[in-house]
Amino acid sequence: MFDQPFITDEHRMVAEAYRKFVDKEIMPVRHLVDDDKDHNLIKKILQAMNDMGHQKAPFPEEYGGANMTSTLPASMMHEELGRGDSGIGTAATVSAWAFMPAIMAGNKAVLDRFAPDFCGTELRMGCFAMTEPGGSHGGGGCDIENPTLKGKKIRTLAKLEGDEWVINGQKMWGSNAGDADVYCVLCTTDPNLGDEGIALIYVPANAKGLSFGKFENKAGMEGDRNCAMYLDDVRVPKEWRAAGPGVDAKLLHGNVVAARVNTAALAVGNARGAFETVLKYTEDRIVADRPIRQHSICAGMLADMAIGIETARAYYLNAAYMFDHPEIYGPPYENTMLSRASIAKVHAADVAVMVTNRAMELMGSYGYVREYNVEKYWRDCKIIQLWEGGGQLGRLDVCRGYYDCQL
Repeated sequence: MFDQPFITDEHRMVAEAYRKFVDKEIMPVRHLVDDDKDHNLIKKILQAMNDMGHQKAPFPEEYGGANMTSTLPASMMHEELGRGDSGIGTAATVSAWAFMPAIMAGNKAVLDRFAPDFCGTELRMGCFAMTEPGGSHGGGGCDIENPTLKGKKIRTLAKLEGDEWVINGQKMWGSNAGDADVYCVLCTTDPNLGDEGIALIYVPANAKGLSFGKFENKAGMEGDRNCAMYLDDVRVPKEWRAAGPGVDAKLLHGNVVAARVNTAALAVGNARGAFETVLKYTEDRIVADRPIRQHSICAGMLADMAIGIETARAYYLNAAYMFDHPEIYGPPYENTMLSRASIAKVHAADVAVMVTNRAMELMGSYGYVREYNVEKYWRDCKIIQLWEGGGQLGRLDVCRGYYDCQL
């Protein structure tokens, strides 16, 4: 499955560890996850993942971490978690996404304050608070992620008063919002400054002036909770900004690119889980005296599913390898890498939606019931197609790698 020549035995060991974890801890209770409204079961699984060293993995060794910041094994891990439960996988992995700007910038103040907790034995959660509500004055995820707008649509404002940032604004759809211990908040110091005004500032959950709305009631992905986040005169030390003018923008764009590669892998995990389920079902289900998969129309559908999964996996692995080698393929914040990551994400998300639809068609009414798990893959993977600007912004970002697309 992971047989590209640039994948090492160490990378495969990471994937195998998460595959075994999924089979042991998630698959037996997968059908219960979406009814776990209080997240008791979900947090038990997340704590078990922490016990295997997941939470501390990206942090520097000096804090007790493993300094695992490579995107290639991270993407392979995302595929394995996607096969189990995308919501739980997202909740578990978004903490690393939140802290990656501070880790990449080597921000000692942020790491000294928060890394020891995340490298400890108790479950901790992080949130990358990026998306904002839309409206007549702009905003929303697409405008914030759109590199041609250069942060001018960010409405969460950070003002420096003495030795503190004072933050005011609102965020939406952050993974782990309302549950997280620490938030990496995307702000602007001045929308007119463009990229120079972009600021990534860390805010602890107990900060005065930080509050939350109700959890969203979604079609799927219940393992990943989201709610509105309000910042009213929230004050944090000035050292808790990830880096500084211009650099924070590059860190943001690099984070977006890495996220698209990893969510491509998450989508492939969904597709693979559905495909494995329907492959077994079509072997056992007999129609007209033959297994379903021995009928040519069904074999053709299974072939299309396999083609989609294999091509989507091959490309996201390729994009992850290129992300990890900027000395050859260019910095992660440039349009060329954004284009590659967007190809991976858009294609994989479309494949996942196609595969889960086909799986339900092949299984008929059984595909629609929770006992067979396919309907959950079907519900979970749709949001992957919608988030990070959706397939529409993703396609514009693909074009940016080929010409000066100003859309």
